[in-house]
Amino acid sequence: MKIARVLAVAATVGMSGLLASAASYYVDSAGGNDANDGLQPESAWQSLTRVNAATLAPGDEVLFKRGGLWRGVLVPRSGEPGKPVRYAEYGEGPLPILQGSVAAEAPADWQEIRPGIWRTEPSRVADFQPLASNAAMEPWSRHHEGGALVHFSNATDEQGRNIATVQVEKRGVSNNHVQLWGPEMPEFTECMVLHMRGRSSKETRLAGINIRQNRLPWTRYAVGRTDVTLREEWQDFDIVFERTIGAAPVTRHLHMSVGGMLPEGATIDLQILRAESCRRVGGLPLPADVGNIIFDHGRACGWKKWTEDDLQQLGDFYYSPYDECVYMRYDGNPAAANKSIELALRTTIVNQGSAHDVLYENLAVRYGAAHGFGGGDTKRITIRGCDIYYIGGGHQYTKNGRPVRFGNGIEFWGNADEHLVENNRLWEIYDAALTNQGRGNGKEIRSIETNIIYRNNVIWNADYSFEYWNNDVTENIIFVNNTCVDAGTVWSHGHRPNPNGAHLMFYNNPAKTKNFVIRDNIFVNSTEVCMRMWNDWQEPPLLDYNLWHGGGQPLVRFEKKGVFKHEDFADYQQQFGFDRNSVIAQPVFMDAANRDYRLAPNSPGRHGASDGGAFGARLP
Repeated sequence: MKIARVLAVAATVGMSGLLASAASYYVDSAGGNDANDGLQPESAWQSLTRVNAATLAPGDEVLFKRGGLWRGVLVPRSGEPGKPVRYAEYGEGPLPILQGSVAAEAPADWQEIRPGIWRTEPSRVADFQPLASNAAMEPWSRHHEGGALVHFSNATDEQGRNIATVQVEKRGVSNNHVQLWGPEMPEFTECMVLHMRGRSSKETRLAGINIRQNRLPWTRYAVGRTDVTLREEWQDFDIVFERTIGAAPVTRHLHMSVGGMLPEGATIDLQILRAESCRRVGGLPLPADVGNIIFDHGRACGWKKWTEDDLQQLGDFYYSPYDECVYMRYDGNPAAANKSIELALRTTIVNQGSAHDVLYENLAVRYGAAHGFGGGDTKRITIRGCDIYYIGGGHQYTKNGRPVRFGNGIEFWGNADEHLVENNRLWEIYDAALTNQGRGNGKEIRSIETNIIYRNNVIWNADYSFEYWNNDVTENIIFVNNTCVDAGTVWSHGHRPNPNGAHLMFYNNPAKTKNFVIRDNIFVNSTEVCMRMWNDWQEPPLLDYNLWHGGGQPLVRFEKKGVFKHEDFADYQQQFGFDRNSVIAQPVFMDAANRDYRLAPNSPGRHGASDGGAFGARLP
């Protein structure tokens, strides 16, 4: 095995945070001011906007005041090997909070539109200003996959404006199966209206509209919406875009994911006319899908529905993308019955696409409907001592008419190398608490996942504790000394069309895989199964010295090879060679009611780990 070498890499990455920083910048959400220099607690900055705009040198650190709260997205700056940019905390009190939600706790935030149905005030766009852009003249392109087939051409009208023509032969079943790429879009501050015209030989609705980088890591800059239905005659229509991140990606192209949506046999013409900047007025700022509603910081959560007519039970809610508002069934004004109501937006709270040499320590990341930490094409990232909770539930895409939701606590997407995730706590996660995953083809699109270590983390109430899949190259993935409790016992489990409730979710893995190690962990209690695994690994993972107890559920479900219960453990060991030195037993925790998941002195497996210590995470 190559565990020692990978741990040595982790030590180098982890210790880099101890090097002296070049400069320290302080951020205080209550007493700071963005006009300050940020160099002392007395002259702290205030906002994430100022942090994201800062020019930081390798070795610099940004320190958030304990007890503070910042709403929005953190877009980190990159350092260099041995000199990461550090995002951490200062002062005393609770961890500083980075939060991806909008508060709706004032009675004036809600209006009763009919008995039992309450709505936040819809917003509108105003203050239009022309934007300089060559988008009307530039050609479009298309991408198809998954059996979809579309033909594409560009032409120009008498004014020299481009007309993109799409002929749909096979539309596919998933939104990514047909992707239309438009011209580069201008940068804007808050909102942009793209004035367009179009027609279609069959009625067509446009969906999956974004502005994003047209190469890895495909960073999304803005989300767009329109309610147009294209028909045979030319018609003018608008797409309203809301900027979703602070720092603009290198390129910003119009993008539509329309697989499974376009009618087969249709011929569709699209043309850009002009672009204008604007801003939202009125209503709450809800520019992205609301994937979860958290009442009183976790006392209860809402139940996401997909139309206003589906609101039948108390707490059912629907997000209207066109009006940017939430509809909810409630007996009386929701704000009168709850001390706090947080509307979790479909945003990745720490959006680290293309980042490298970054260290995060002692931050709380919560209430986002996409990922807590996410982004592709990353290198030398350390995430240490953070609390990550109530993450996920946003609308990802629609497949065969069925909406699919998503959201992981920490996700490394696509190319990822030399990452260390240690001493964190993660709970109430819609999908996976921890995951590295990617979709590459080994050629022009790569997904190379190497040298990633997850150790000493405590996870509870996530649908998956650790999820992995890839189809390119995977090497040196180490999952060690983690404590994973109550998989599937999560706010969203009953919402899901596919409730899995597994600590280890190993989907199809055609990737070239070496040295994938799952060792010295605790996996206890799951709603469905402790581990679910597809049997297409070129080199199987190494599982050993783990403590397992499913709480009455099966230990392992192998696709096409059956289910193994606790009483089948010896057969599972002999047949697959996994967990030769592992234990099936109910652990005894120090104080599980208060989330102290250290093993008690009298617990089974207390001295069973390969290094002679206790199983599972050993947090201070």
